[in-house]
Order: sequence, then C-alpha cells, then structure tokens
Amino acid sequence: MVTFVASVVIFGLLIFAHELGHFVVAKRVGIGVHEFAIGFGPRLFGRQVGETSYSLRVFPLGGFVRLRGEDPDEAHEEDSFQRKPVWKRFMVIASGPLMNFVLAVLLFAAIYFAYLGVPLYRSTAIGELIPGGRAEAVGLLPGDRILTIDGNAVADWHTLVAQINANPEREIIIEYQRDGRVQTVTVVPRRDPQSGIGLIGIAPQSQKYAVLPSLRAGLFHTLWFVRFLGASIVQMVTGRAAPDVVGPLGIIQIVGEVARTGVFNLLSLAAIISINLGLINLLPIPALDGSRLMFLVVEAVRGRPVDPRKESFIHFVGFTVLILLMILIAYRDLVRLEIFF
Repeated sequence: MVTFVASVVIFGLLIFAHELGHFVVAKRVGIGVHEFAIGFGPRLFGRQVGETSYSLRVFPLGGFVRLRGEDPDEAHEEDSFQRKPVWKRFMVIASGPLMNFVLAVLLFAAIYFAYLGVPLYRSTAIGELIPGGRAEAVGLLPGDRILTIDGNAVADWHTLVAQINANPEREIIIEYQRDGRVQTVTVVPRRDPQSGIGLIGIAPQSQKYAVLPSLRAGLFHTLWFVRFLGASIVQMVTGRAAPDVVGPLGIIQIVGEVARTGVFNLLSLAAIISINLGLINLLPIPALDGSRLMFLVVEAVRGRPVDPRKESFIHFVGFTVLILLMILIAYRDLVRLEIFF
C-alpha cells in the first residue's frame, strides 16, 4: 500500500508539473486550451472552467494538455497553436521539461529548508563530527571554531577544507576557539582511497528554515544533477557506457523502497526522476517534446513549416517505437522482479 500511494503521489506530481508548464505558457501567449488532464483512460471526474475542461483520469501514469489547433480542423482559428509565431510555440513546448527542472529545484530546496539546513560555508565553526573520524578521536567538538591550520588563517569553510585536503597522512596543527578560549590540537588527516585527499571527519554548521539560501542550494543541487545525468545519457548514447534503463515498474519498486526510508529521501528521489524526465523530453526523439522543438527550429530556419502530414507520421512512428520499447523494458522489469513463475 505504501508503494502504491507513494508512486501515485510522485508520478502525479511530476506529470502535473510538466503539463502545468505547457498549460500556463499556452494561456499566457494566447493559445486556447481544450483540456488539462492528469492520467489516461476514462474520466474519474472533471470540471469545465471557461473554455478549459480539467479532469482526473483512471490511470495516473501520464497526463496531457490538449491545445486548440492540434486538430487540423482548428488550425485556422485565431487562438490556434498553429497560428502563433514560432517563438511562442517553442516556449509552449519547452515549458514542460523546464517545469520538471523547476520542480526539482523546489523539492531540493524543501529538503534543505526543513531537513538538512543550508551549509554555512562562510563560517569555520564545526557543525557535525563524522563518527569514528580523526577529528572526533582528537577531541574536537561541534561548535569549535577553527582559526588556523599550521599557522595559516582560515576565513571560510572552503579554505579550511582545502588545507585539510592537501595534507593526507601528514600531521597538521589546528588552532580553534571553544567557549572563548583558544586551544590547539594535532591531527593526521586520513587519506581517502578514491580521491587521495585528506579527511578528518567534520561537516560545517547549517541553517534551517532559510528560504532564499535553501532555494539557492536547491538550484545548485539541480544543476549538478543535470550535468551528471546529462553526461550519463551522452555516454549511453555514444556507447561509452552500457545502457541502464528502468521502466515504470522498476521505478515504482524503487519508489516503494525509498518511501520506507523517510519522506525526505522520497522527495530527493522525486527530484532526481523529475530531472531525468526533463532531460529525456528534451532529446530529439519523435513523439517527445524535443522532437517537436526540433521541427520548430527547422521551420524557423526554412521560413516555412514542415508538411504537417509528414511531421504527424514521424511522431506516430516514434510513438509506436516508444510504446514497444516501454513494453520491452516493462518485461525486463518483471523478469528482474521475479514476477513470472
């Protein structure tokens, strides 16, 4: 039951954010919206507000925004998608993936705001000791403010860490202040086997419930994941890394496992999935947003649109291939989860 509820909430949130991006920008640039739906299949319930019908459907793993002009019979209408300039249509299509990145920023920011706190890198006060670390072994305590390392003044956390990192397995003298008294201690940083840098097992102080710093930390965290996941996708596409693809069933299993470890871990997973969704949708794959953006770029360069029938055929073929690929991935997930006898 936990897996089901968590999966519905996570998928619903990701889809809602994505489609909300399309919806809001379409409204802003004057494109009519027939329907804003979360889910696929028969309606559970819906409501008509002005020109737009808002609905929730039976199967929550999806959603759509139906714009005026997607039907060829409506292409001539003033608020039709097809009647708008290329840049406005580009904004409408791009806004879906971009909203997935915005959602990731907000989710990471919520974690920093209410759980982790924002690291105070301008301070040199110790916020936390890693159990079993060498700082703990020599008697350093949370709240100690480090003043110098080997006689060199440290003004912020980054300078402090750089000095420690540069001295693996070499004795250093740390001068620190505790309760107004200046004291010294000698410690030998442990060499990290992977990076080779020196570590003593300390973390900076952090501040909870800080709105702007949390948003800034959420933005940096999102940008880091965008670069990391983007590089991973490039490596898989170019064959430098083996494809490691998980389908909806595999994701549901992961969501269920993570949900049992705590709500903040679940929020972090949701942010990572949202970034993945945004990146994949920007790829020039037929039937995805990236492909539609590519056709708009071609139209802008040529000065005229691609034949709608040809574009529709390409999207149809791409959609069919995606469905077949999803079925294959779902089968692999079922085999991996040992569903079959």
